[in-house]
Amino acid sequence: MGVESRRQPRRAVPGVVDVVDTMTEEIVGHLGNLSSGGMLLIANRNLPDDGLFQLRFTLPDDVGTAQPIITGAHVLWQGRGHAPGQSWVGMRFLGLSREAAHRLRLWTTQPTA
Repeated sequence: MGVESRRQPRRAVPGVVDVVDTMTEEIVGHLGNLSSGGMLLIANRNLPDDGLFQLRFTLPDDVGTAQPIITGAHVLWQGRGHAPGQSWVGMRFLGLSREAAHRLRLWTTQPTA
């Protein structure tokens, strides 16, 4: 097994958590995994290489009143997904609020059930 080389812990996202483009209010895909610095987006289409987005999603946790995370995101890479028309997109977060960054750090370091 290889050695993890990422700077931040990454956690797989259970279930389907939609990711919304806040400029168009369209669902662009769902979360694959998260770290405090970025995410794997399972996109429902190809996104522009090196594209910039403003995205919204809600962390899947036990807090029913959780506020959505709103963040800028930069497309770092993308590849073909498993389903037709699907892309796997690696994105880096930009302009994340201090509170959102803290919530992501806490969420990604929690033990999974």
